[in-house]
Amino acid sequence: MPKRTDIKKIMIIGAGPIIIGQACEFDYSGAQACKALREEGYKVILVNSNPATIMTDPDMADATYIEPITPEIVTKIIEIEKPDALLPTMGGQTALNTSLALADLGILEKHDVELIGANQKSIEMAEDRKLFREAMDRLNLENPKAAIITAPLKEDGSSDTSAGVRLAVDVLPDIGLPAIIRPAYTLGGTGGGVAYNREDYEYFCKTGLNASPVNQILVDESLLGWKEFEMEVVRDKADNAIIVCAIENIDPMGVHTGDSITVAPALTLTDKEYQMMRNASIAVLREIGVETGGSNVQWAIDPKTGRMVVIEMNPRVSRSSALASKATGFPIAKIAAKLAIGYTLDELDNDITMITPASFEPSIDYIVTKIPRFAFEKFPGSSPNLTTAMKSVGEVMAIGRTFHESLQKALTSLETGLTGFDEVEIQDKSSEATIIKLLSQQTPDRLLLIAQAIREGLTNEQIINATSYDPWFISRIREIIEIEKTVKSGGLPNNSEDMLLLKMYGFTDARISKLAKLTEEEVRKKRLALGIKAVFKRIDTCAAEFEAKTPYMYSTYEVSAMGQAECEAKPTGNEKVVILGGGPNRIGQGIEFDYCCCHACFALSGQGYETIMINCNPETVSTDYDTSDRLYFEPLTFEHVMEILRVEKESGKLLGVIVQFGGQTPLKLANALDEAGITILGTSPDAIDLAEDRERFKELLNASELKQPVNGVAYSPEEAFKIAEKVKYPLVIRPSYVLGGRAMEIVRDNNQLESYIRNAVHVSGKSPVLLDSYLTDAIEVDVDAISDGKNVHIAGIMEHIEEAGVHSGDSACSLPPYSLRQATIGELEKQTKTLALSLNVVGLMNIQFAIKDDTIFVLEVNPRASRTVPFVAKAVNSPIAAIAARVMAGEPLTNFELKSSNTKHICVKEAVLPFNRFPGVDILLGPEMRSTGEVMGKDNNFERAFFKAQLGAGVELPKTGNVFISVRNNDKSERLLQTAKLLIELGFKIIATRGTAEYFEQNSIKSISVNKVYEGRPNIVDMMKNEEIDLVMNTTDGTQAIEDSHSMRAVCLSDKIPYYTTLAASSAAAIAIKKWQEGEIGVRSIQSH
Repeated sequence: MPKRTDIKKIMIIGAGPIIIGQACEFDYSGAQACKALREEGYKVILVNSNPATIMTDPDMADATYIEPITPEIVTKIIEIEKPDALLPTMGGQTALNTSLALADLGILEKHDVELIGANQKSIEMAEDRKLFREAMDRLNLENPKAAIITAPLKEDGSSDTSAGVRLAVDVLPDIGLPAIIRPAYTLGGTGGGVAYNREDYEYFCKTGLNASPVNQILVDESLLGWKEFEMEVVRDKADNAIIVCAIENIDPMGVHTGDSITVAPALTLTDKEYQMMRNASIAVLREIGVETGGSNVQWAIDPKTGRMVVIEMNPRVSRSSALASKATGFPIAKIAAKLAIGYTLDELDNDITMITPASFEPSIDYIVTKIPRFAFEKFPGSSPNLTTAMKSVGEVMAIGRTFHESLQKALTSLETGLTGFDEVEIQDKSSEATIIKLLSQQTPDRLLLIAQAIREGLTNEQIINATSYDPWFISRIREIIEIEKTVKSGGLPNNSEDMLLLKMYGFTDARISKLAKLTEEEVRKKRLALGIKAVFKRIDTCAAEFEAKTPYMYSTYEVSAMGQAECEAKPTGNEKVVILGGGPNRIGQGIEFDYCCCHACFALSGQGYETIMINCNPETVSTDYDTSDRLYFEPLTFEHVMEILRVEKESGKLLGVIVQFGGQTPLKLANALDEAGITILGTSPDAIDLAEDRERFKELLNASELKQPVNGVAYSPEEAFKIAEKVKYPLVIRPSYVLGGRAMEIVRDNNQLESYIRNAVHVSGKSPVLLDSYLTDAIEVDVDAISDGKNVHIAGIMEHIEEAGVHSGDSACSLPPYSLRQATIGELEKQTKTLALSLNVVGLMNIQFAIKDDTIFVLEVNPRASRTVPFVAKAVNSPIAAIAARVMAGEPLTNFELKSSNTKHICVKEAVLPFNRFPGVDILLGPEMRSTGEVMGKDNNFERAFFKAQLGAGVELPKTGNVFISVRNNDKSERLLQTAKLLIELGFKIIATRGTAEYFEQNSIKSISVNKVYEGRPNIVDMMKNEEIDLVMNTTDGTQAIEDSHSMRAVCLSDKIPYYTTLAASSAAAIAIKKWQEGEIGVRSIQSH
């Protein structure tokens, strides 16, 4: 069928901010869809609240709305743009739920907007647990034994969760324990879990009903220990259907598939099982009615009986779709978008081979391994146990010719210091019972524990009984451990056959060096002397049946045929630039850095350079095969990068490598690459080191007559206490060379300092800690700039809404500044230019300042891309990452049209935090970053922009009700009084703790006093649990006060009560509510500004 001509304008809804369960894979799918539809001549209207995405760049769509993704806001955009169709399948659960809401409200029918890609009936049948079960019954496909519970409605129309829990308890005798609770219409298993006892069961039923937008849960029989599989299926209107990829979870059922280690293709299915699962998956799509796009069907198989049950299906592009696309080279999102406009699979070409149609089912002759990346260390008090609710913040993918090679490459890619199957310290390892107990716990390091258990002498049977892993995987890990024994006992191989065997099994030079007790450099030299070098293979979608025209590659080691191993790299004779990506997403290093890497590719390719991307993250746009001219899907280690550079230097001219755009990951390689004779483009590694080295940086500031807080560097615990006396409490302490405020804390006394040194970090000559005076009540400011070494352009000045002490990545901020005096802004610009020229910055830089009593202090300088770059680019409408990349390649700033950061409109960035995934964790913000993503609010004044940012971040501010206010003494100020008066004006009643209530009374402000938690009952927590509090404004100071108010913040989280933990944000929220009450919130595309 040819494409449809009856529709001209298509709306795509994005996924919003990066959150656990819905990450940057939807930037990849959304960007693919935008490109696919526009190249077919359709006008694309994009709605997404996330500024840190490629898809919200102004040239990706005809009209881009960086606005909150709510039915009300999207309705306004539909009224303005009048699209003919809405594609709801590219923005994860957010887009799907919003599209359904628009359909239910009659908005789509009213404005004659057609759902394409998936219709309302199909979405509901897949997402509604009851309808899905009925559909599977019609196919004679078995579902797990289950019950569907929907919370009844109260008289006021709200959901009665307690009654829903009682209904769930009634069905428990039929289901039995353990039971699995799955909320409907949610992502990443939010709110669900595995219940082993009655208490767990009632807890997960409550959180599940609350998490589901339709207040519905599915209570499943336990499938714990079963094998789990996913089928990525694409189907068109002509009923052509293909399995793009079969993915097998190494972790058994009970761990969310997003948290599980997975492999492709499925490795332990028999051919009969595979064909049954394949046919059934296609039958599921037919029955549900998905006929224009990609879907994901999840299966479980009982390893004891072979019983196969269907778990669920996603009628949209999913997290696994991105993985399947990168694993096979088949662009699921692009093809799905084209199927949605009427094409059939046989009418579309395969971009990789350029001669086969898209209906040609992909086949792969290599093994792909995905390993999730976790961030439990960011959430003290959280349990690192994996359940059916997803907790990982990112993932890596590795490709190898064998499972051994692929798995070890994936471990090396994680950026956690692993070099492969590194040893794990086990307390009392002489006790088998201790090891078995550890193995039975579903933790992120379980794979390493299995390897360690093999080293400690446990049998395969013991390990399988404890983990429920398939025996095939345990046997392969044992083979790796057996080979490592030969290196431990015999040292480094002296012949090429044995060295090649190690490399074919995925052993990195770094891992071999540990086993042989040598340096990595010694191993590298020996390997090269023996003639053992990596060769590169291309991803071709067809297991080498046809030649791949697209240079998408991975490294491997193989036995030479006819005297030479075949390498498919075929480097060109062009002038080339290598861009090192950021590796796995994690807190502190997220999609913002991938955004910068993509812009470097686009800009430099546009200038005629051949761009070469090296990265290992399957979720991102940077690892799309058409982002760069050549793509290497490889770990970001010195060894792997040098192997690529060795091959690329064989032909053409290597201009240099960009390390400053991918965050800390590539920066760690800068010095080693520089010493190996590789040209580093832009700011030199020495200048980067100077900014990180406290002593050298202090000298530079002194020479420039710039101020910084009183500080010191401690190389021992004793030295830390001496410096603390000089710096004075409170102080900020952190390890040197970190990103995202890792292990950064505010310390208020000697006891806290002692605890930090004992528990948080190991302080030594090699690992010093930095101690800085904590500037209480200071305003923090971020400045992004570009320098070519002679001129400096101020790209953006952002004033933080939270005071200094809250990590910049977690603080809301405003561009341009909303309260700074013009003279202060002028001085900030002057100091930025001084620092850029003093450091000889060539490219991007970010400076963090603190302003206290009109004095400016320099907190830190980062002569590299920072996480604020995409936000600044969208706020000032300037491609600053692209400009910086070209500057790094040698162009002067005078070649560019540079835009002022002093815009007429105001943009507010708000952080999105994942506390709902980590029950028991304190939601108080501090110097260690914990946000996973961000949203942007844009309007003509600060208050409305702030309100939009809150809305985009999922904070539902009340228009009236009871507001609880309790503040520390420092915040009892004119600003607090103005905030309280405004709230009363708006119709709120103020509830306050005794001290705050007395302060209000002294200033003629009416409030009702309530007990703190430790002052007796009833107290503020009781009021919150009784649904008597609609908004919380609580600031604390001192260890005891923070501890005392922890239970109150926990209730805010569980009961979804909007909360603010700084006075600045509380004040902004009050003014935002006022602006909201005053009138309608307007929307504008970024192209219209």
